[in-house]
Amino acid sequence: MGTNTVSGRAPSRRQVLGGLAAGAAITGFPHIAGAQAKAIRIGMPTILSGRVAILGTSSRAAAQLAFRQINEAGGINGRTLELIDRDSKGRPDEAAKVTRDLINNDGCEIIIDGEASSGAFAVHEVIRDLPVLCLHTCSETSSLSADPKLHVKTAFRCARQGIHDAVAGGTYAARIAKQKGLKRWMTCSPDYAYGRDNTAEFLEFAKMFEPSIETVDQVWPKLFAPDYTESITKILQTKPQAVYSALWGGDLVAFIEQSNLYRLFNNVAMFSGGLGDPPVLTAIKQLPPGLNTAYRYNRNYPAKPANAAFADAFAKIAGHEPTNWAWQTYLGCLFVAEALKRTNGRTEGTALASVLKGMTVAAPFAVGDAITMRDSDHTIVGYPVAWGRTVPKAPFVEDFSDVDWSKIVELETQWKKSKGYA
Repeated sequence: MGTNTVSGRAPSRRQVLGGLAAGAAITGFPHIAGAQAKAIRIGMPTILSGRVAILGTSSRAAAQLAFRQINEAGGINGRTLELIDRDSKGRPDEAAKVTRDLINNDGCEIIIDGEASSGAFAVHEVIRDLPVLCLHTCSETSSLSADPKLHVKTAFRCARQGIHDAVAGGTYAARIAKQKGLKRWMTCSPDYAYGRDNTAEFLEFAKMFEPSIETVDQVWPKLFAPDYTESITKILQTKPQAVYSALWGGDLVAFIEQSNLYRLFNNVAMFSGGLGDPPVLTAIKQLPPGLNTAYRYNRNYPAKPANAAFADAFAKIAGHEPTNWAWQTYLGCLFVAEALKRTNGRTEGTALASVLKGMTVAAPFAVGDAITMRDSDHTIVGYPVAWGRTVPKAPFVEDFSDVDWSKIVELETQWKKSKGYA
């Protein structure tokens, strides 16, 4: 069943990134009794324990914040929204099991999938069999929504997509490579679908924009590996000029801290797809300045009062700044609420899906005024896609450089055609 643990203390930075956060991070939410007949139950399979528990705990906090605000504003035709979460422990088989349980046993009429990509594909197949509305709010693997063979009519992605980041990352990396003569590159990314796809897409566009870039070697540590000494040693032996990594969460913290012991970043330019999450940045004991990272979340970017207000509201109940997964899940909840309003409270998956396609919602995180759920592939566009560099003070990343969305869509279309997706 869902959990609403109340604690009087904010979690330490280590608790935030580890399993302890699963029981201590969320405060200030009264439990909504399951007996309330008017409640619309929304299930969330996610990771609430282990090295990357912050993915789940921050997603859960964001959903609870959104639902509290929606309920306080009158709910959906007087019906409240109730969140029921389950811990998948980061295992795809468990993600599928708990999703079925949420629908069949807990009476959840909508699923907000807070799984990493490895679990999201498993949840996706459950939704194919049990066609309730599902919003994937954490998975960034492009094929989940880009590959038409995987299309599920009632499944949508309310999360950044790897190919979008690859266009921005490739543009940014190529510019710096030209400026600094960075030709020899290595990669160090987790060995699963997201890690390999994200890395391949980044390199594809970096080389497109700067053909002198050469990949001299790649290392693939296992997902949730505690020790990166072997990978770091290989990098030191190969002596690249730059390294790209798709590591994230606690794995990335461990990699950066272990790399610091070897002074890796004294001689190697670092490009990271996952470093920009504020709790990850603050968890690193000695954050090296000048590391390059994709935007994950930043209270100062986009520079809007509504964005700063979201950061403040989230931090009050979670004990730390929002993560990438937090803003995506919060946004997903806005889409769910708007869909329910448009269907007059109807919760059938097909009814909700029909109004979600092409829907635009105002959001604090939008590049412009709103973010759109694209009809063609059920994924969002109009969110921040940018890269910046680390600095030793909050909010720890500055000098963001973005790419116009028209350019992203143009190159994404070409990429889809090359993959046979369009």
